[in-house]
Amino acid sequence: MRQNSTAPRNNKLKPSSNLIMNGSVRVRVIRTLLAIQNGQSLSSVLDPLLNSLHDGDKGFAHALLLTTLRQWHALARLLDSLADNPIDEVEVRTTIQVGLVQLIYLEVADHAAIHETVEAAKEIEFAHSTGLVNAILRKVAKNPSKFRKKCDKKHSLPNWLAYQLKQDWSEQYDELTQGLRQPAPMFLRVNSAVTSVEDYQHALDGAEIDADIVELTTGFKVASSSESAISTTLSTKGLRLHQSTAVNALPDFALGTASVQDMHAQLAAPIINKALMAKLIAESANTDSDSDESNNDELHILDACAAPGGKLAHWLELISANDESSLFHVKQDNAETSPAITDIKVTAIDNEAPRIERIRENLQRLNLSQHNLQQADNSIALNIVCADATRWQHGKNKKAETNEPVFDAILLDSPCTATGVIRRHPDISILRTEEDIEQTTLLQADILHNLWPQLKAGGYLLYVTCSILKQENVEQMQDFITHHNDAVAIEFTEECSWGIEQAIGRQCLPIDSASGDGFYYALLHKTAE
Repeated sequence: MRQNSTAPRNNKLKPSSNLIMNGSVRVRVIRTLLAIQNGQSLSSVLDPLLNSLHDGDKGFAHALLLTTLRQWHALARLLDSLADNPIDEVEVRTTIQVGLVQLIYLEVADHAAIHETVEAAKEIEFAHSTGLVNAILRKVAKNPSKFRKKCDKKHSLPNWLAYQLKQDWSEQYDELTQGLRQPAPMFLRVNSAVTSVEDYQHALDGAEIDADIVELTTGFKVASSSESAISTTLSTKGLRLHQSTAVNALPDFALGTASVQDMHAQLAAPIINKALMAKLIAESANTDSDSDESNNDELHILDACAAPGGKLAHWLELISANDESSLFHVKQDNAETSPAITDIKVTAIDNEAPRIERIRENLQRLNLSQHNLQQADNSIALNIVCADATRWQHGKNKKAETNEPVFDAILLDSPCTATGVIRRHPDISILRTEEDIEQTTLLQADILHNLWPQLKAGGYLLYVTCSILKQENVEQMQDFITHHNDAVAIEFTEECSWGIEQAIGRQCLPIDSASGDGFYYALLHKTAE
């Protein structure tokens, strides 16, 4: 979901579009932080910052910016305790917080941190604050370890978010709030259509890149037409790097052998793919071989809110792989009773043209564009559409009175507040507001209500968010099922090695042994009314 703009503490900031990348490293970091407070996302300002610097300064600037964002709210509370009078000027507050990070977290030499930060205050035309900046930083420099302990004692989140997490996750609260202020590990998804996780780990070893294999097991009970449930399990393997690495250093990355994707995000495609395979097998087992409906030679699947395309690419990799994960492989299990799947139509939608372009670029690198799929002659037709998921109707240019059931499976990577990925995007804790939760849940509900009628009876919808707020997750699902009698929540079983069981679905928190981000998963089955 796009990050909503949040008003700064005062109205003295210049418009975001006036971001100027010149001056010292610290000045550029300060200006970047001001732009974020004025509504710009980290992803939109990080590259301009780094690209404006010499190579030797990029590492320090990156560490200074990201650490300041991760400790932002704790630093703000510390600053308030150090100042004799309230500091209302956001530029001054930001400058001091950048100085505090250097002393407390980055262990920059006292004289360098203080002198350069004072000079930065002058450079951004707040010379009147230099005495204050100097006094506060010198006070902290006398005993930085003491002030770090004070900073680390509590959370570094906005109070409204900390309160909500306390309500939702009281048992995990302390570990969770501390975990959210730490950097996240880098994970790789290996393209199973090209190589194995084990072989790619060996390739990484050859490049002197250390990585561990992380394996997650998923178990769930799929519905059958006989009103019983069949248990199924699957394994998802990924690689967790010991240290984050530039992608151009990864073996054959440009050739599409691997992708950067969080471990918990790697669960999505295998789950919906396995559910769809189970649907096909159950249908073939319960269909009279002499009936006209004994062979279903076409499948139509939807990836909604697909950008930047990681989960879509993963699903296409699974479909096109020459193993048991491929939907084409289902017919090989029992040629006499299994459906002969000869064509798979894949539709992916997202609501912004630049995001659609990101999908195309990612699929092109992975050799999964429509042209590549046609060349492979695997009968996969891919259609990428720029559309609003709250109104889009398959095959229609505008909203119709009734939606036609078209899809056998839907993967809905729903818009959310992204509170589960704060470790990777620490600007979220600045940009999000309490009001965003209600707006987001309404948007989620609109998308669900629009897409659900387009799912065929017997089909599956996998609802995914990267949020850790129950209002967007389990409570959203409970409300949806209450209003849709043909929606049944599929039970995840004890075989699951990830997440926390919820009334509906499972919740991953960014504190488990896999070290993945905060993700929520709920699998819904559509029954015949």
